[in-house]
Amino acid sequence: MPKESSRHGDTSTSTYIDPGATTQEAYEISKTSRTLARKMVGNETPDDRVRQRCSVAVGDFAMAGLMRFNEDPVSATIRALKNKAPIITDIRMVQAGIQKKGHGSEILCALDFGGDIARERGITRSSAGFLALRDRLGGSVVVIGNAPSALLTVCNMIRDNCRPAVVIGTPVGFVNAAESKAVLRSISIPSISTEGTRGGTPVAVAAVNECITMLIEESAS
Repeated sequence: MPKESSRHGDTSTSTYIDPGATTQEAYEISKTSRTLARKMVGNETPDDRVRQRCSVAVGDFAMAGLMRFNEDPVSATIRALKNKAPIITDIRMVQAGIQKKGHGSEILCALDFGGDIARERGITRSSAGFLALRDRLGGSVVVIGNAPSALLTVCNMIRDNCRPAVVIGTPVGFVNAAESKAVLRSISIPSISTEGTRGGTPVAVAAVNECITMLIEESAS
């Protein structure tokens, strides 16, 4: 498969790679989608690249206008990946969607931890999993695409001096999704989120995968 390389933050229209595209056809489809997204979304900054990819992931350029970036989260994510920090997700769909090559980070799912905490406290399994993983959260990349309860738990942990490197929080739905993301944006932590009820697993996965792509480009330069 042909690959064109660029450095971190290079948004020129002559450069594009997709490490997840393993065939010529897949690469051409991906490149065509990104070319359109560059025109529709804008193409000036690394944040724009995340907006592009997330818009393509949901098939709606309106997503670009809903995305919020606090405290340079793209750079924070890339630094954490360089340090091989763990990536910790709320559900297995997010874990499965994150690209496995191009970085050395372990990808953990909160659902695999804290079952006893969930039973004892009567809280969601994803929330309990993050509580159980407290010692692993410092410097980590937290990716929450589905569970508002987990995002609120992580926000409370941050207030209690637990410091992930970055939080990508895009829960979707009508119960606490918008509210949990507003709480995230009120905290001093690098974060990527979406405004309102829209978001979901595709957005969270696309955001972290675009950061992985930029890491690959940087490493190749």
